[in-house]
Amino acid sequence: MTPPTTAPTTLIQSPTLHTATDQRNQRRLARFIKTKMQSKQGIYTNYVDTRTRQRGVATGHELLSESAGMWLQYLAQSHQDAAFRTFYRATVKTFGDHGQFSYRYDPRSHQRFAVNATLDDLRIIRALNLYDAQTHTQRYRQAAANHFAALKSGALKDGKLYDYYDPQSKRTAKTSSLAYFDFKTLRYYEQGTRAGRRAYNEQLKVVRGGYLGNVFPLYATSFSWDTLTYSPKDLNTSEALEVLLHLAEVGQLKATSRTWLAQQVKAKKLYNGYSTAGSITNRGQSTANYALAAMIFAAAKDQANYRIAMQLVWAGQVTGRSPISGGIGDAKSHQSYSYSNLTALNAASD
Repeated sequence: MTPPTTAPTTLIQSPTLHTATDQRNQRRLARFIKTKMQSKQGIYTNYVDTRTRQRGVATGHELLSESAGMWLQYLAQSHQDAAFRTFYRATVKTFGDHGQFSYRYDPRSHQRFAVNATLDDLRIIRALNLYDAQTHTQRYRQAAANHFAALKSGALKDGKLYDYYDPQSKRTAKTSSLAYFDFKTLRYYEQGTRAGRRAYNEQLKVVRGGYLGNVFPLYATSFSWDTLTYSPKDLNTSEALEVLLHLAEVGQLKATSRTWLAQQVKAKKLYNGYSTAGSITNRGQSTANYALAAMIFAAAKDQANYRIAMQLVWAGQVTGRSPISGGIGDAKSHQSYSYSNLTALNAASD
């Protein structure tokens, strides 16, 4: 696949005004990830390792392509060019599989899981283009295009975005998680041809169709290609906010969604789970969700609400004497998850 003729400058984030506190806290957080969470193969899922692994979810020192993409985004955004090049090589070695990326690798058993996670691949592809845009080079344009071509032959076949593709069985998922539509990256690759623009508009239509209404202005979790219906399942707030972020990045965030989010953040009542009707299903709260909210406000150029959300992000940072000092997590149990750390880190980069 030939890379797009336009330079990937659209993937550079508009700068947000950061306070000295933001910069200091971000440096501490980056140092924690670099020294306590990073191995030569990737980023640990949790600071605390687990004796026994779980089949359905990564734990302990297992590695996720999700974390790799988020760390690459940070390295590109912060102009750590040599570190980016080294970590991308490690990412391909650890996760690379038929041009796409296995979503999960266990360094203990050396097991690489068969399927990708389409959002994670798009995140890595975006990071490669961001590196080139920031460095004014074309070092990774072809590699990124090759990865996108691999998606087009599997998880993005015929313009439909599926959750995953298994290159061994040659089967795709039968669902599209609405959180997986990274519109900014999709638009960059699809804007150049009539077929691409048609695919992009159809992708946008799938996500818009999952809108739950003005009373609870979030989106259904997924769309089934078998039944052509949206899932009635409860919402995981992190995934729900990823949907809003991807829409905000291409100017498609609804005012109702932004207002709802601002209300929850100001009241410090952004909970971890909701039903499709808007009732709370999980009263826990997560630093990662406030970080995602900050990123949404940054994309929408809402400086005031970005500041409020970032204050709540830094409230989750561990200070004082602790093995996880500087990280996001629980100072007592030392549980510190890559997703929370990396989402906070990238929110501070916006």
